[in-house]
Amino acid sequence: MTGFLKTAAVGATLCLGALATALVSGQSGNVNWTINGGENNIRFSPLAQVNKSNVKSLQVAWTYTSGDHFTASEMQSNPIVIDGVLYATTPTMKVVAVNAVTGAEIWRFDPSGGSGGRARFRHRGVAVHQDRVFVTYRNFLFALDKTTGKPIASFGGDGRIDLREGLGKPAEGLSVSASTPGVVFEDLLILPSSVPETLPGTPGHIRAFDVKTGKQRWIFHTIPQPGEFGYDTWPQDAYLLSGGANAWAGVTVDQKLGMVFAATGSASFDFYGVTRHGDNLFANCVLALDARTGKRVWHFQALKHDIWDWDFPSPPSLVTVKRNGRSVDAVAQVTKFGYVFVLDRRTGESLFPIEYRKAPASAVDGEKAAEAQPYPTKPPPFARQGLTEAMLTTRTPEAHAAVLERFRKMKSGFLAPPSFEGTIVFPGFDGGAEWGGTAFDPESGLLFVNSNEMPWIIKLIENNDTSLYNSKCATCHREDRTGGPQAPSLVDIGKRMSHDDIVTLIRQGSGRMPAFPDMGARNMNDVADFLLTGVDKGKDPKVLSDPNRLKYRSDGESIFQDPDGYPAITPPWGTLNAIDLNEGTIRWKIPFGEFPELAAKGLKNTGSDNYGGPVVTASGLLFIGATNFDKKFRAYDKLSGELLWETTLPAAGNATPSIYSVNGREYIVIACGGGKNGAPSGSNIVAFALPK
Repeated sequence: MTGFLKTAAVGATLCLGALATALVSGQSGNVNWTINGGENNIRFSPLAQVNKSNVKSLQVAWTYTSGDHFTASEMQSNPIVIDGVLYATTPTMKVVAVNAVTGAEIWRFDPSGGSGGRARFRHRGVAVHQDRVFVTYRNFLFALDKTTGKPIASFGGDGRIDLREGLGKPAEGLSVSASTPGVVFEDLLILPSSVPETLPGTPGHIRAFDVKTGKQRWIFHTIPQPGEFGYDTWPQDAYLLSGGANAWAGVTVDQKLGMVFAATGSASFDFYGVTRHGDNLFANCVLALDARTGKRVWHFQALKHDIWDWDFPSPPSLVTVKRNGRSVDAVAQVTKFGYVFVLDRRTGESLFPIEYRKAPASAVDGEKAAEAQPYPTKPPPFARQGLTEAMLTTRTPEAHAAVLERFRKMKSGFLAPPSFEGTIVFPGFDGGAEWGGTAFDPESGLLFVNSNEMPWIIKLIENNDTSLYNSKCATCHREDRTGGPQAPSLVDIGKRMSHDDIVTLIRQGSGRMPAFPDMGARNMNDVADFLLTGVDKGKDPKVLSDPNRLKYRSDGESIFQDPDGYPAITPPWGTLNAIDLNEGTIRWKIPFGEFPELAAKGLKNTGSDNYGGPVVTASGLLFIGATNFDKKFRAYDKLSGELLWETTLPAAGNATPSIYSVNGREYIVIACGGGKNGAPSGSNIVAFALPK
């Protein structure tokens, strides 16, 4: 059956008609989930069929399996549901349309043209507007026919545009994509970007494209150019070299005000800012732009001269709060380092006082850390900040002793800069808050955010391949690569393994060898090249003479763990938080997630690392998957944090759920991809509903 006929059959079966536009619960018919993160990025559903009294009766309504997962693949898509059809992306970046009542596949599109193979993607889904589905794949933006899944030829060239074009630099030297879908305002698709954090860098400019033709209509330079506001917060002409400052987590549109809000990440290079002295606008900013023109309305910078990779991890949430007895439209922005900034939506003024406090200086030659950083006085941080000896694990005496020995050899403390000894960054590079973002309940004024509580380590090393190998590999394999009692020789490894095999082994680990998934693609490739050739490219005269070459590099971020692979601190290792934005207080906080093997030994409710966001409903429920190792999907009482229901998913639900109804039946759906930090991978989308 063709894609068109399949879709026609679905439409006839569901009898959607005008009911597909129903917006509130209580009406018979359908309620759609039309945009990534829900309207205003507050992940709120007006549906109330599933409530506190019957949620315990939820059961699987259908399961869709894409069948294309592999070791370490992920599936972060927030499904879009319109007119009884669900749209999502799979672990290998296929775009699928699925019957939202039965889970049957309607069509599938492979943007790679069949060459995608088993490439690892972190992608959060699609944008759907009128007759088309927008999706990014590597450096391309596609427009697909919503009915057939085929590229729309009139969009760009044969249904796609190249995102490397239009940035004001030669396209062949750039690397740009988008891991989070864009948003539509009038006839514009406003698109954020994902770019590397190396030098020379690709800028993270925010752009708007014509939804019909793909023509670029406006661009906002997140790294200002000569004559633009913020240019003086960088060295002269830094825009020619620097990259980053990108809104990789997505953007949010206020359709009534005609404003688009973005939250940007760090500038490149992210851990050593010798080429970018200054505050570096518009990195680490909440940005308010005119949605029609891209002109700046206001900005707020939460971290000056970021050298911790503490990107804003999620798109701004557009909330309405009570201040001095009146309603105020605001922007709520969470951070990796545990703060919530609440800003007036029209002016950018903070609704709670902000203090600027002295920050630690850097001891690394050439670095100039910011002298002061902003601290919101309310709400209080939802994550612990700055690791101390008193916080180190006591899970076993042996674990404590080992962690304490390592701790005393490294730098620590909130905002402690990267160092040659190694610096403990806490909250870590994965938060605090992460890309799953927040849910907001308009009735209670509560903002819900899940948080990681795991310290990470950053270490600066000489920028050459020998230093990288010695930092990561030589402890076991020896500096001469001859191996030892517990590690094989790496001499002549090219006779046994290919370059790609070595990179895969570094990323995934094997046997006694730990995985290094956050080592970074460049570092992995450089180690593989060094092992295969024995040549240290970092000492090549041509490389050394490059004026853009940095003296130091990171050896790759790593989680600070005890010898058994658990976080090096006392629990909780993950939390779920309800923050009262009216009062600026934390209403409740609970441990979130656990390790099944520890729970079996009696160590329960430890919390765990978690990725993916919550959804809140008008009926008083908070739904969230996210937890990495127990693979649970849970429903809580939104006012108290009481657990009301839970089930085990096929793989961790590292994604944000969607809630919709078709023909009056409510569904809660989540993508189950796993694959984070060594957790098993999957490729299922699972929908839950009450029994018929």
